[in-house]
Amino acid sequence: MSKRITIHKLRRMKERGERIPMLTCYDYTSAKILDSLGFPLLLVGDSLGMVVHGQESTLGVTLEMMIHHCAAVSRGARSALIVIDLPFATYSASDLPLSLRTASQAIARGGAQAVKVEGGRRMAPVVGTLVASGIPVMGHIGLTPQSIHMIGGYRVQGRSEEAAERLVAAAQALEEAGAFAIVLELVPAPLAERISRMLTIPTIGIGAGPGCDGQVQVFHDIMGLDESFLPRHAKRYVNLAGAIREAAQKYLDEVREGDFPAAEHSVDFESLL
Repeated sequence: MSKRITIHKLRRMKERGERIPMLTCYDYTSAKILDSLGFPLLLVGDSLGMVVHGQESTLGVTLEMMIHHCAAVSRGARSALIVIDLPFATYSASDLPLSLRTASQAIARGGAQAVKVEGGRRMAPVVGTLVASGIPVMGHIGLTPQSIHMIGGYRVQGRSEEAAERLVAAAQALEEAGAFAIVLELVPAPLAERISRMLTIPTIGIGAGPGCDGQVQVFHDIMGLDESFLPRHAKRYVNLAGAIREAAQKYLDEVREGDFPAAEHSVDFESLL
C-alpha cells in the first residue's frame, strides 16, 4: 500500500519551494486516476452541489451528501491526502460541540484525513477545537461561497487596503489556531503572494495568482465537462463534454441501426461448451 501524504509533508513541500497541486474530486473512478498521477491533495468540495447535483449554490449541500462522495473518493485514492468540506451550517464558532461532531463524522465515515472550513478570524475557535481533538483543518478565506449572500456575490475580495489587512489578520489567526494550510480564493495576486510569504503553512490559491504555494481547481472546469461556463480563473485542458457526446452519439447510432452489439460482443452456445 502506498504511503499517504501527510500535513507535515505538505509543509516540507512549502519549505523546499515545491508547488502543491490540488483538484476537487467527487467519485471513486476519478480518485483512482488522480491518485495514480501523484496528486498530493484531493478536495471533496461542496462544489459538488453545483457540478454533480445541479444546485444553484453550495448552500443546499448536506453533511450526508459530503460523506457519501468522500467515502467513494477515499476508496479510490490511497496516497493523496483527502480533504472534505464541512458544509454550510454544520459548524460554527458559537457551537463548538456541533463543529466537532460534524468534523468527526466527516473523518470517521467519509474516510478523509482533514476537513476544510470557510471563514477568517471568527473561525479560529473552530479550528483550535478541531485541531485539539486530532482533526487537521484547512482554512479558507477570500471569497467564501458559503457566505455568498453576506458578501454580495462571487467577487474578488481584499481589494481595499482595509479589506486586505483583514485578510492578512485572518490568515495569521487561522495559522495560530493550528490550520495546516489555507485556501485563498479570488484574492488579488499581490496580496495572496504577501500572505503566502508571511505564513509558515502552505497557501492554496484559486483565482489568487501564481504567488501561492499551491493551486486548486474544480475538476469539471479544467476537464471541460460543462461547456456552458468557465470561470476566469480556470483553464480548460480538455473538452471531455465533446468527447463524451461524440462517443455517446456513436453508440446511439449503432444501436438504432443494429450495428451494436456485433458477434464479438455476444455469447453463443458453443463458447459455453
